Order: sequence, then C-alpha cells, then structure tokens
Amino acid sequence: MSPVGKRPDGERIWTIVLAAGSGQRFGAMKQFETIGSRRLVDWSMDVAHSASDGVVLVVPAEMVGAEGAASGVVNGVVDRVVPDAVVAGGATRSESVRRGLAAVPGEATIVCVHDAARPFATHEDYRLVIDAVHGGADGAVPGVTPADTIKLVEEDGVVVSTLPRSALRAVATPQAFRAAVLRAAHTGSAEGTDDASLVEANGGRVIVVEGSAMNRKITTPEDMAWARAMQAREI
Repeated sequence: MSPVGKRPDGERIWTIVLAAGSGQRFGAMKQFETIGSRRLVDWSMDVAHSASDGVVLVVPAEMVGAEGAASGVVNGVVDRVVPDAVVAGGATRSESVRRGLAAVPGEATIVCVHDAARPFATHEDYRLVIDAVHGGADGAVPGVTPADTIKLVEEDGVVVSTLPRSALRAVATPQAFRAAVLRAAHTGSAEGTDDASLVEANGGRVIVVEGSAMNRKITTPEDMAWARAMQAREI
C-alpha cells in the first residue's frame, strides 16, 4: 500500500469513522467544528477515503440524513467526501463501532476504525497499520513513546512503581484489524476504550507500529486552538 490509493493485493479495506460523540469535555460536538475551511470530520473522512475501498461514517442519530446527502457541499464547503454509508451511533464508543461494522460489507477483509477527532492522521498512518495486518497481525495500532515519566499509583496516590517508558506506548487511531477478528471481538456487548483492547481480550495478536505526535486527538478547546495553529502554518 505504499503509493496513495494502492491497496495490498487481495485485500478489501473499509474504514469506520467515528463521529457520534457528544463532546462533553469540549463543550460541543467538536467533530463538526472547523479547522480552516473544513470540519474535523471532513479532514478525517478525506484521508480514510484515500486509504480505503469504502467508508462508513457513524454520527449522532439526528445528523444521519444530512451527512448521507449525495452533495459534497456542507455549509458552503465544497468537495466534502461523501461516505458509502452513514449510520447512527450508539450510547458508547463500542456500540457505535458495532453499528458501523453492521454496515461494512461481508467482502471486507481488513477494517480500520478511526476517530473523527484526530484530523491530522495521514495516509502513512493507514499504510502502516494496514500493512501490518496484511502481513499477519490480527490488529495494528499506531503508538508513540510517552515523553513524560509514567508512575503506577494506588487509589490513595501512593506510588507503586515507575514504569519504563521504553515499554510504554500511547496509542491512537486509525487502528486496523482482520475483519473476522474485529467482528468476533465485538460479538455480544463488549466494551473497551479502543477496539484493540477488545481484540486483545479475545486472544488476538495486536502489534504497535510507529505513530506520529501530530496525530493528536482534539479533546479540549486548547487542543482545537493547537490544531488550527498547525493548519494555518501549512497555508
């Protein structure tokens, strides 16, 4: 999958873009806020589309109709990527993924899951996780070594141990999985903070590939200010 748009031989790749969050910590649905002339979700949809054969967008129920419209114009912004399917999200992240998975065709061999609130994911991020799964892993996630010292503490704040940074990774999305493995991990009503944790709990082999510090999740207004500043530098 080295050149943009080229898929590994024999693979059918679909991506689920999660944009159904309520944005409680941000104070609004941040995935529909703009960076430059495009919304976060549009940035994320654009790279997902370039790396995949099909894209499922998961949004709040009240936005399904608008996001599924055939037009590529939203709020005067032209060339928005139109997803192949739009579904309503669930009460939790894992439930939203399951609803997205239900819209992914059975022919898909690799399924990626990406948070719309990470607008600066690149085609290279997708390439690395997809190639790892194509090479035999059940799942792959991008990760970076934390810059800070990490300590394991008890509930009362007492330090139990200092963890070696070399063995730690802060992981992000896109995460890629062999489709059958991801579907099996989501059987029933399992919950996790990411899909890799569900695959791991189900006995799957997940590996970490090199991530990027720029692939930052927009969680607070300060994160949004950073993202807009980063985008402005590219103009």
